[in-house]
Amino acid sequence: MVYIASWQEYQEAAENLYTKSPNKARYCVKWRSSEGKLVLKITDDTTCIKFQTYSSIFLNRFEALNLSLMQKMQNRRPTPIAHALGVPDATKDADQTRSSSPFIPQPAGPAAGGVKKKKPKKKK
Repeated sequence: MVYIASWQEYQEAAENLYTKSPNKARYCVKWRSSEGKLVLKITDDTTCIKFQTYSSIFLNRFEALNLSLMQKMQNRRPTPIAHALGVPDATKDADQTRSSSPFIPQPAGPAAGGVKKKKPKKKK
C-alpha cells in the first residue's frame, strides 16, 4: 500500500488505475470523525493506492474525483457547459428523433407538483 502525499498525483493515479482495469478496480472511502481523518483507497488487487488527509480543504477535490469516477463507472461523458445553461444541444435532438419508441415518460404524482392534502376527519 502506497500513501501518496500530493492530491494531483493521487487523482491521476486513481483515474489511470480505474481506466486500466475497470472490472477489477475497487474504490473505498473511510472517514473517522473522532480523528477528522479522511482516507481514500483504490485497488485492483495488484496495485493499491491510498491518500489520507486531516484537512477539510480537500472536500471539493474529493467530490470532483468521486464525480469523475462515477461517470467512468456509468460509462457517461461529462455534460457540456452550454447544456447546463439551457442552450439546446443538437446531438440530443438527433438522438430523440432516432429513438424507436414514441413513449415519453411522464412524471408521477399530482400535476401541480405539490403534496396531496389530507381529508379532514368526519365529526360524529
